[in-house]
Amino acid sequence: MRIIAKFGGTSLKDGDRIENAADSIEKAVEEGHEIAVVASAMGSTTDELLDNINFSAEEDDRDEIVSMGERTSVRMLKAALNARGLDAEFYEPGKEGWPVKVDETGSVEKEKTRKRSGELAEKLEKEVPVITGFLAEGTEEKVTTLGRGGSDITAVMLGNYMDADRTVIVTDVEGVLTGNPEIVESAHNVGEISVDELRDLSFKGAEVVAPEALPYKEDVMDVTVVHYQNADLLDSGTSIEGEFERIINTDEKEFACLTVAGREIRLEPGILAKMTSAMDKEEINIEAASTGMDSVSLFIEEERAEKANEALHNMVLDKEKISSVTVDDGIGVVRVAGGKLPDRPGVVKDIVTPLADVNINIHEIVTSASSVIVFVAYDVREEALKIIQENLER
Repeated sequence: MRIIAKFGGTSLKDGDRIENAADSIEKAVEEGHEIAVVASAMGSTTDELLDNINFSAEEDDRDEIVSMGERTSVRMLKAALNARGLDAEFYEPGKEGWPVKVDETGSVEKEKTRKRSGELAEKLEKEVPVITGFLAEGTEEKVTTLGRGGSDITAVMLGNYMDADRTVIVTDVEGVLTGNPEIVESAHNVGEISVDELRDLSFKGAEVVAPEALPYKEDVMDVTVVHYQNADLLDSGTSIEGEFERIINTDEKEFACLTVAGREIRLEPGILAKMTSAMDKEEINIEAASTGMDSVSLFIEEERAEKANEALHNMVLDKEKISSVTVDDGIGVVRVAGGKLPDRPGVVKDIVTPLADVNINIHEIVTSASSVIVFVAYDVREEALKIIQENLER
């Protein structure tokens, strides 16, 4: 098996943890696996370096300074592997064989990086490459950085470009947990999670795998998250399943929007729970929901609108802060999900502006970390779909 193992800052925090990392790498090699290693800066080295730049440093100087954390880590880990009799070599920007290239805008030059990664992969049979995470080689071979989540990006990208069977993210948690263990005592490891689910969680604060890294995951490559205390890199943890696929579609079903209005309705405890419970009792599926200052709207199939209206109206009668419920029908939907949607600045503008240019009114737009749902008049939904497809596939 070909493995890319990324060791985060906490897993390389000190000499003992570097020894642990080297032990797990040695074990993988002894079991007959090919392995390349991506190393983050030890502990909080990068933050400490940044905190000590109290002067006005040029960007090139700043990048050189913050790169010292990763540069130190790869040398330490390479030495620890050599001490175990393994043929290890470190790689950093500027060194022959370095794989990650970016252009003048800081974007990864995919073809060059893929080619260089392939050349590095050819060495795996005899060598353990130890590669600086987070860093890249820019124009004129200057060191630069990949930005937020850089080491995760390096690992998953190289896993993709080096045709790895598995990329292992070694960190200070056992994997993706059901909740924050500092808040929820019963939080436990999730054995599997889809790449779409994890990306949504990551954008909303789950610090497991940087969301910017996940678009590089392809279905043929496993990505797992394991705790640094695991001696076996292939044992336990959480498996991240699937890959991003851009989906842009519409629906033949017609929808209705039911809006419950009331002054300061957002201050009504449990209002969403009461509304969704009312729908649940009638076995009515909710396509999407949106909230405003004084209203909450639910989108459901139009054929169930009468029943839903009756259920919500009964709820209105029982609440002083809720004044009325209305129904607007004849609504169509266009869904945009997956792909590299969150990495496209101005994506909502790229959806809204072209529709406005042809006078298609948007009834509602509901967004999440990796999806956009657009509600328009039912009779223009196919036109809206075509326009959105044309603009997002450019």
